[in-house]
Amino acid sequence: MKKPEPNRKRQIQIKFRVTEEEEELILEKMQKLGTSNMSAYMRKMAIDGYIIEVDYSDLKAICYEMHKIGTNINQIAKWVNATNLVYKSDISEIKERVEQIWQLLKSSLSKFG
Repeated sequence: MKKPEPNRKRQIQIKFRVTEEEEELILEKMQKLGTSNMSAYMRKMAIDGYIIEVDYSDLKAICYEMHKIGTNINQIAKWVNATNLVYKSDISEIKERVEQIWQLLKSSLSKFG
């Protein structure tokens, strides 16, 4: 066994062998998770036994819609402050966008049962 290096946090090295097919599977899983650090991946898998991959695409879509609504509200607020006029079409657009967000949220939550 190699003498531990005193400046290393992790001083014990564990080695094991895999087949080419097993290595390919490991690398594919690492790529799906967006990691290239083999040591961190293997340590996490050995300790926890699993890694959960979370799909944030629905959340990103909801955030995008929220941003658009915020922009619209700011534009409407500036217009109202400058002119003291409010258009029904502006209010309707905000209501439509909020409804879109509710639909995205309902769709996302239904995936979790």
